Amino acid sequence: MTRTALDLFAGAGGATEGLRAAGFDVVGAVENDSAAATSYRLNHPSVRLWDIDIRRLPASHTMRELGLRRGELTLLKACPPCQGFSSMAEGRARVNEEQNDLVLHTIRFVRALRPRAVLLENVPGLGRDARAKRLLGALHELGYASRQYKVNAVDFGVPQRRKRLIILAARGLRSKLPDDLSPHGLDGDVPPDVSVKSAFQQLAEDLVPGDPLNRHRTLSEKVARRVSAVPVGGSRFDLPADLQLDCHVRLSGSRSATGSYGRLRLEEPAPTMTTRCTTPACGSFIHPTEPRGITLREAATLQTFPVTYQFAGGYDQIERQIGNAVPVRMAAALGEVVRDLVG
Repeated sequence: MTRTALDLFAGAGGATEGLRAAGFDVVGAVENDSAAATSYRLNHPSVRLWDIDIRRLPASHTMRELGLRRGELTLLKACPPCQGFSSMAEGRARVNEEQNDLVLHTIRFVRALRPRAVLLENVPGLGRDARAKRLLGALHELGYASRQYKVNAVDFGVPQRRKRLIILAARGLRSKLPDDLSPHGLDGDVPPDVSVKSAFQQLAEDLVPGDPLNRHRTLSEKVARRVSAVPVGGSRFDLPADLQLDCHVRLSGSRSATGSYGRLRLEEPAPTMTTRCTTPACGSFIHPTEPRGITLREAATLQTFPVTYQFAGGYDQIERQIGNAVPVRMAAALGEVVRDLVG
């Protein structure tokens, strides 16, 4: 039986890569960012990709181009922009409400395609937003049983602490949804090694010579001195006075910005890879032992992309694509959940 999927807000294709590993035929995808769309095409050339603002794309148009009948699609996956729902956005005077509303476009695709299952991934903050309630209400009205889950990527074998909200829905109000998602991500009874050390050791074995992503951010002289002064396992709190940032000095006694200029710890999972995941000033993104930030390929590895996965664009664009991605291994595990759910 062929299980088909449509990937909305596809980014560089992390979720598509994972769903394909779980046995899905990803037949279509939508992504508005041109660099991310180019990356997607490099890795998934057979998928019909609409590189267009989803607000300008009629769901009926995707059905016609893909040759799908209503109710035929197995899975509709959506990962709308999450920045407006992130804890880092709380307290800001202005939030891009139009961007936040993109999550609601999932509803019109469900209404048109009537897929057997719907899978939405976002930051936990979405669960506190009225849009989540609107989405769940709309799914119920369309005849879907739905449920929210809070998960952590480490529970799916990803070497990264990454908390996420998952909304899972199945067609049919009597559909039995799982109580928990995380156990489905473990292959067998032995939990995987989710440490940075294990991930980087495997990368060292598999790294392709001349890999264009095997580079870290170029640092200014003062930032390089600051990075070199952070001890193994340390952070900005370990910097000498002459290397402290003025903004951090003003935070004296506060535990704000605790991750800034932090080193990854070899024996632990990495922190959440963000859109600045190789920038030392923006989090615990310094290499565990070397005087540098992590490379783009190391960040992609912590997102469980294959070592041969290609990315297009400038350094900042690639960094953003990696940080925005659904970890491949987590997407694969969630795909297995859907596979078990729909049969």
